[in-house]
Amino acid sequence: MEKFDAIVVGAGPSGNSAAYVMAKAGLKVLQVERGETSGSKNVQGAILYATSLEKIIPEFREEAPLERHIVEQRLWMLDDRSHCGTHYRSDKFNEERPNRYTIVRAQFDKWFNSKVREAGALVVCETTVTELARDDSGRVVGIKTDRDDQVVYADVVVLADGVNSLVGQRSGIRSEIKPEHAALAVKEMHFLPREVIDQRFNIKENEGVVIEALGTVTMGLMGTAFLYTNGESLSVGIGCLVSDFRDSGVSPYVMLDKFKKHPSIAPLLEGSEVKEYAAHLIPEGGYKAIPKLHGDGWLIVGDSGQFVNSMHREGSNLAMETGRMAAETVVALKAEGKKLTEANLARYRKTLEDSFVMKDLKKYKNLPEILHENRQFVTTYPNLLSKAAETWFRVDGMPKLDKEKDIFRTFRSGRRLRGLIGDAVKIARAWR
Repeated sequence: MEKFDAIVVGAGPSGNSAAYVMAKAGLKVLQVERGETSGSKNVQGAILYATSLEKIIPEFREEAPLERHIVEQRLWMLDDRSHCGTHYRSDKFNEERPNRYTIVRAQFDKWFNSKVREAGALVVCETTVTELARDDSGRVVGIKTDRDDQVVYADVVVLADGVNSLVGQRSGIRSEIKPEHAALAVKEMHFLPREVIDQRFNIKENEGVVIEALGTVTMGLMGTAFLYTNGESLSVGIGCLVSDFRDSGVSPYVMLDKFKKHPSIAPLLEGSEVKEYAAHLIPEGGYKAIPKLHGDGWLIVGDSGQFVNSMHREGSNLAMETGRMAAETVVALKAEGKKLTEANLARYRKTLEDSFVMKDLKKYKNLPEILHENRQFVTTYPNLLSKAAETWFRVDGMPKLDKEKDIFRTFRSGRRLRGLIGDAVKIARAWR
């Protein structure tokens, strides 16, 4: 009977991180992926946060399929005809070891998984894990797959099986994700010549730009839109909570089309060819939605554990961090000769609590509820800000003092003083 030190279910960023770290440490690791290859289910572009991957593969920049390193971040508030916001651009980001990159997940995941194989893990694709196997005491001792009814044994199973975590659900470890705890994002890949992208975004060589936007483009729902520059394509998408799409009847593709036609976005996409599109779920329940993360013989990492910071749009870094921390916990316990019991695996949770991962999620634990219950932040305020900016910047002979009074009256009539103060208090509380 073959037995592994660890089995990793899933080959996304969190699963690849966990499998790589354990295999690199000399553990006998099996990784099971239901897709044809790692990343075969992904067509979307994404942002890679270098620091998290650098902890795992320090030399990754030399061979990973990276698109562009980001030198400019734009944050836009959209009404129907305009946008206002901020952007930060720095030549410091043209450093020898850039901090953020755009990537195409299908290519990146495949590369990352090749490193897992090189590290010595056995990777089995096109195989679905049906459930976790347990002994008479209830301890997880391995997995069952759709290939046969035989148990594949291991000392620990790391669940990195995505936002729905079907394996966790079927095994009674995790409940079904609630519609209000998941966002449905739709994305398209728009292809343009590299020189056209460089010209439109005022960038050169491998520089990149990220645009993140919210406002009336989400049609009264709480959500965000984005545009990332890749080497010869643009990743364009938008997402809102599943519960909002369900209750409103709004189609995500109608919303995406509205975003693409916005006067601030359409010129950036002009002449592009759409070759790929996809829809996928993103866990956005935050700290309060995090499930139990460890038990006798099992751990949960990545999207399966709701590890996404929706405030800062961070996901891939939390996936890699949690995968690495889980793996390092297993490696350390093995080295100490300790069994992988629930009590000993609690070290993983403690490591998470001491890291920026849990500290950041805890900081914004109230934000999802506050934003969801206060739609004025994506309906009323975009229009108020646009009107204020138009009044202020239009030179029409009106005295500046009168303009200031007009702007103040606009905000008073649009939200009332009590509402403005209340909204400020709500946001302040959400950031605690």
